[in-house]
Amino acid sequence: MEQPMALLGQIADVGRDGRRGGYSRPVHSTAENELREWFVAAAEQRGLLVETDRNGILWAWWGQPGPDAVVTGSHLDSVPGGGAFDGPLGVASALSAIDLMRRRGQRPGRPLAVAVFPEEEGSRFGVACIGSRLMAGSIDPDKARTLTDADGNTLADVYRANGIAPEHLGEDGDRLAGIRQFVELHIEQGRGQVDLGAPVAVAGSILGHGRWKLTFRGQGNHAGTTLMADRADPMVAAAQAVVAVRRIAAGRPGARGTVGRLSPIPGGTNVIASQVDLWVDVRHRQDAVTASIVEELYAAAGLIAAAEGCTVTLTEESLSPTVRFNEGLTAELRTVLGAVPVLESGAGHDAGVLAARIPTAMLFVRNPTGVSHAPQEQIETADADAGAVALADVLAHLTRTTE
Repeated sequence: MEQPMALLGQIADVGRDGRRGGYSRPVHSTAENELREWFVAAAEQRGLLVETDRNGILWAWWGQPGPDAVVTGSHLDSVPGGGAFDGPLGVASALSAIDLMRRRGQRPGRPLAVAVFPEEEGSRFGVACIGSRLMAGSIDPDKARTLTDADGNTLADVYRANGIAPEHLGEDGDRLAGIRQFVELHIEQGRGQVDLGAPVAVAGSILGHGRWKLTFRGQGNHAGTTLMADRADPMVAAAQAVVAVRRIAAGRPGARGTVGRLSPIPGGTNVIASQVDLWVDVRHRQDAVTASIVEELYAAAGLIAAAEGCTVTLTEESLSPTVRFNEGLTAELRTVLGAVPVLESGAGHDAGVLAARIPTAMLFVRNPTGVSHAPQEQIETADADAGAVALADVLAHLTRTTE
């Protein structure tokens, strides 16, 4: 059995970000493509049959692909300056679990596959879980094709350059119909397991969440010749909106509101901006509360903009309702693993997208820092091993293997 941390050690230098710290591995960047090649090589070394589907999802099959399949896996892309384990831990643990099953003499009684989903983080094209959304039919392929990155490249052009025909993107009903269950292993992105002293847990639900863009427009002008009283500065309006996000979200128990990205145009040091785009992430377990937070924020932004002589518009970029994982499958995992904790996840995952179409569940592995989407994300070797063993036990059960 090749342990998860040993496998992750093979890719520890791929995509390191010297400016931000951590890793920057946007989809189909040089770094992420190198990780995809690593996965293909590791899967083929294990005798797995590897294919890339029409949505750019990698599949590695133990035995021949077929109906009634059990699937595990995760993603390899990262947020800018992210940690080493968000995504890759689930992929490495899947390979390690297969090693362990073989060492035990277990063979799956039904097809078993490891899937690697592209653009889970949405760090390049702004919409999370693009691969699973396309497969599940939860994003219009025409919209997906026209998404652009910071350099103006469309998703269609980037996918075509990487050997994926963009005209074939979209819902894959046949593949979904062939999947019996999907189980994703992921590092926990919080302190739930730390506080409970639990190396392994299962997910019960994922908070509803979305991304919205507020665009403030004012009058671009010279920083030195424009009197303070004569300004219509969208940066001042945007700054007040950032504070409003915190105030409004803090007033709703259990809500999260975040501004992690702001882009002024033209962006000169001695220039009053003419436009500022500000991206807001809002999350809550009740979808109606999420909607009301965004509504209140937009109203507040309108008042702020008007007071500064500016205008503001709101654009929804993505929205994922609250997901409750398949209760039967979650109970089955707890039967196999014992009374492990059931946690609520504040982070989105491909398993959450697929939950609308097929039975899905998640395993979490303890994160001793509780930090994620940052270089301080961490995991202990013993916990990573425990996660791989738990995944092997679950896959052995779900595929009804015999020794």
